[in-house]
Amino acid sequence: MRPSGQLPLTGLLFFSLIPSQLCQICVVNETNFWRLEPLINTMLNANYTKGTLGLNVLLTLRLVGIKNQSLEQQLSQQIKEDINSGEMELTSGELALGILGLGACENQDEEFIRGARLVSKLEAKFQAEIQNMEAHDGNPLTNYYQLSLALLALCLFNGSYSVTSVTCYFTPENKNYYFGDQFSVDTGAMAVLALTCVQKNTQKKMDMNAEGKISNYVESLANKIQAERKQGLFGNIFSTGEAMQALFVSSDYYKNEANCRETLRAVFDNISRGAFYLPITAAQILPALMGKTYLDVTNPSCGLNPVKFNTSTEKPGTVTPTTAPLNILVKYSVRINKTSHTEVTVRKGSVFLDVMKAAQEKNETLFRFTVEETSWGPYITSVQGIKANSNDRTYWKLLSNGQPLSQGAGSHVVQNGDNLEVRWSKY
Repeated sequence: MRPSGQLPLTGLLFFSLIPSQLCQICVVNETNFWRLEPLINTMLNANYTKGTLGLNVLLTLRLVGIKNQSLEQQLSQQIKEDINSGEMELTSGELALGILGLGACENQDEEFIRGARLVSKLEAKFQAEIQNMEAHDGNPLTNYYQLSLALLALCLFNGSYSVTSVTCYFTPENKNYYFGDQFSVDTGAMAVLALTCVQKNTQKKMDMNAEGKISNYVESLANKIQAERKQGLFGNIFSTGEAMQALFVSSDYYKNEANCRETLRAVFDNISRGAFYLPITAAQILPALMGKTYLDVTNPSCGLNPVKFNTSTEKPGTVTPTTAPLNILVKYSVRINKTSHTEVTVRKGSVFLDVMKAAQEKNETLFRFTVEETSWGPYITSVQGIKANSNDRTYWKLLSNGQPLSQGAGSHVVQNGDNLEVRWSKY
């Protein structure tokens, strides 16, 4: 058998994973397309300084059929450069997204996927995740969202994976679907998409026992997603798009028109309030609203979109303030074994990250930190030299007035008198 990285990509999995009419049940109709234009403009007008920041965007542009040749070429080139760079080691999820975006909808980037042997490289990363789980109490190198993305890409692009490993590690009771006591909707949704692909993959033989297990896993995870429903959303607004995709392929939830109307109403409301201001958030919600799932990337009709959107390529202008900015006072603390406190003054409109920087300037020993730029914005990787570790399931939790942030450090706007905390935590 030839290595999977050498197999032709065109026509790999042109089987029908889901009946097309299922996704059309809860698709945004043409009269409401104007509501989606802020999502598209967010993606088109963002500044992508490296390929990893645009992985989801390239995938969505091609999957939904939004034609912007210059941006598509820019993102494609940046992703290829990141993949080829010896300085940047992509995670399993990043490489999987790269393959999905570059390989979506029969385009010339398929040649790069073959030449760079990306599928073979993803096979190795997927296996490394499994080996880490075997050695470290079931904890992957990254997380189960990325593990599921890797499995999905391997399935769609004819990569090699062990069905035995899938049935062993993707059980719905696995701790990696949870963040503390909270079920992670986007992780469960990505697992549903990956397991559905494995279940329907006619090119990989499965015995009836394995097929039955995977079918039960999909049903159970879909039920867990539905259990997180709150006013039409699943988990929160940012996990709802992938939850919709998962429910399209795994349940009859959206055959009920009332359920569809409730979700769309909630999503439209959040779009109008500017919730999707990060390109990745716009990219993750849009496919489901257009009746697409990530399982469609290798389908012949992928990217067909008969409707043209009104898009703007103008960068938002800056507004000159008419009055001097006001300062606010906030409390800030770092909690590890003991708690270190301080108070800092920042300008009104500052974000959590600004407070961390101000505290670090006051006392670098107690409040020093490192940050990594991701597609979700700045991510805190260490405080006082202590790094988050997936093997130990540890991370830095950000809180405001005792409540975990619903946005990242670079997005959450602080208010006068806030009590902000960075806490060493386990999930």
